Amino acid sequence: MADAWPCVLGLSGALGVLLLLLVLSGIKMLYQYERGVVFTLGKYSSTRNPGLTIVIPVVQSMRRVDMRIKTADIPRQEVITKDNIPLLTNAVVYFKVLHPADAIIKIEDYVFAVRQFTQAALRDVIGNAELDFVLTEREQIAESIKTIVDSETSGWGVDLEAIKIQEIELPAEMKRAMAKQAEAERERRAVIIASEGELSASTNLMHAADNLSRHPGALHLRTLQTIRDIAADPSEKIVMVLPSSVESVAQSLLATPRIGATPSPKPELAPEPAPEPQPSTASECPECGAAVRPGAGFCPKCGTAMTG
Repeated sequence: MADAWPCVLGLSGALGVLLLLLVLSGIKMLYQYERGVVFTLGKYSSTRNPGLTIVIPVVQSMRRVDMRIKTADIPRQEVITKDNIPLLTNAVVYFKVLHPADAIIKIEDYVFAVRQFTQAALRDVIGNAELDFVLTEREQIAESIKTIVDSETSGWGVDLEAIKIQEIELPAEMKRAMAKQAEAERERRAVIIASEGELSASTNLMHAADNLSRHPGALHLRTLQTIRDIAADPSEKIVMVLPSSVESVAQSLLATPRIGATPSPKPELAPEPAPEPQPSTASECPECGAAVRPGAGFCPKCGTAMTG
């Protein structure tokens, strides 16, 4: 009997240590960003908050759920747009768990599921849009993807915070075509701006010409300013400056008569005298015998000079 006491003491000590280990294993600590989903005999029983919590060993088990925002990369993939242009695009999705029990009970791996569902939604949305819309409306495309994915993941206890499209890579031929289009658009804008500038400048020049024509002194000052601007250039040049009244002086010189020349009077038109009656007597040419009018110096027929 005395020999049995040491065995009993050793057995009780071992049981006590085992019991202590079981009690210690049932004490759990949850961080502020964690929640604990407790299962009792395989059934969901409760969700534990941060801090120390006790779980009955063997009977209960607890799964930790991280409540912080997670990031999942959507790998680069080829997508064909609505106008049959292939693109390479990738994205990133930000999400967090709202209901820990649903994230553990309703889906096996919610991180993998969110990544795959977002990848499929990305293909669907970009495939139903044209290239110009994809390039200019990234935010609207990301919002459409978020709406599609969020409607499905809300039943998993997961909430999508944001989806960002990181990169859209175009084929090399499409890049060259877009570069030519952008260059042509810039040239068109440059021509329009230049033409508008010329129109405005011509209007201002017209007003300036009107002002200068009303004030002769202003035109003279403008001429002097132009001469000063030309003289500022060190290049060799010859400038012949004529007075602005050269034209009027030339006109006055042409209108002035020369010295010693008598101005020719303008012929006055006199009324034609009444026809005088022709004398009835006529002389004869001594050579040809033709009749010659009185007072005529030559015979009209042979040209012989008439005497007397």
